[in-house]
Amino acid sequence: MALSKKARRWSGLAIAFLLLPRLGLPAAHQTPAPQPAGVADFPLTQYRLRNGLTVVISEDDALPLVSVVVAYKAGSIYEQPGKTGLAALLVNLMFSGSTDVPPLQHITSINRAGGSLSAVGGEDRTVFYQTLPANNLALALWLESDRMRFLEIDEARFSSAKAQLLDDVRNRRKAEPYYEGLAAFDLMMHPDFAFGHPTSGLEEDIRGLTLEDARAFYAAFYAPNNAILCLTGSVQKAKARELVAHYFESLPRGRDIAPALDPPPPPGRKPAVADFIDQAAVSPAFSLGFRLSPSSSSEYHTLVLLDYILLRGRSSRLSRRLLDPSRKIAIRLAGGIERRRERSSYKIFVQAYQAQIEPCQTEIFNDLSRLRQSLLAPSDLNRFKALFQEEYFRRIGTAIERALYLVDLWFIQRDLDEAPTELGRFLAVTSENIVGLAARYFTPANSFLVRMRIR
Repeated sequence: MALSKKARRWSGLAIAFLLLPRLGLPAAHQTPAPQPAGVADFPLTQYRLRNGLTVVISEDDALPLVSVVVAYKAGSIYEQPGKTGLAALLVNLMFSGSTDVPPLQHITSINRAGGSLSAVGGEDRTVFYQTLPANNLALALWLESDRMRFLEIDEARFSSAKAQLLDDVRNRRKAEPYYEGLAAFDLMMHPDFAFGHPTSGLEEDIRGLTLEDARAFYAAFYAPNNAILCLTGSVQKAKARELVAHYFESLPRGRDIAPALDPPPPPGRKPAVADFIDQAAVSPAFSLGFRLSPSSSSEYHTLVLLDYILLRGRSSRLSRRLLDPSRKIAIRLAGGIERRRERSSYKIFVQAYQAQIEPCQTEIFNDLSRLRQSLLAPSDLNRFKALFQEEYFRRIGTAIERALYLVDLWFIQRDLDEAPTELGRFLAVTSENIVGLAARYFTPANSFLVRMRIR
């Protein structure tokens, strides 16, 4: 059985690899109970094993399900020149089996237990997650601990995973309009190797990868001290801690590693513009980006609210202006905040009607100018805060979404003790905060633009 039907999410301009579909039961959706403003009252326990593994447990007995998420600091930024694609390759290899688990048996075992699973990777992380009936928690923990320590990478499994990755990269280049233009834009925003190369790797590099390269990458990055384990849903904390200790405590600590990364490039001082002819595109498009402060800065909460104002939902400012069907200037609008370890940026992608690239750009820059100069009416800001709060509670109301949220937050700030009160920081953002952030970063001088034109 080959891993197929690969789903991918667009992460700004570098397209992150999502190499496994969700299998089995879909994630459960439920309506969370109303909460006091600014407080998301969910239990949270965070601790660390002696081997360095960070463990997070958040109980929720609304449904008899448990979600198990293991995330590694093992994305494409940890690759070396000439060795790109290793992070994506390891996602496939992590399902190739061990001495105790046959190839793809991880998938089969979770499905037979009535669960679903998937994997997603990007620049700074690789995440494996599953949701299954709570009485099968031990099964998921055993499978995850087994491949964290005893993954078997032989020539046959390596060759199969490598061929699959090469096919994926070739097919993506052929099938996805704007692929090359998005890659060019990514390199403009991140001119250094670590952040500028595609997360799925370069075809010429992948062809040259060796079995020893894969084994070395696994040994270096798939270690407990380089990972977080998050359990959410119908778990009993005491029993969960006992199971985690049983399956993970004996795993050896790996060596501490950190990538040699260039410091974040500063915000631009003059516009950067490039044109790109896209052979596969059926309509013109462009990507517009702004470099921001590091993702862990105090401006993050303001940036999230600004994202809702600009892009989230049909009532957002850019959606109303660009996607008005009576105007016919834009076909598709996407984008948002992109975080790559300590780097942060804001990106907007627009697929335009014929000859409408410039009008779309003008609309965006005019709206950003208004945002830099005028305070939002309190009613407007409160409307966007209400939308954010609604989606926030919906997200933490399911086991898998809460687990993924906590893992994402851990990658930003490591300490999750204040996660239940994080909502209050978003709701405390003021119109003055919005204007100040827009004036600092959302300016023409700090803009990076690639126009993807058709023949």
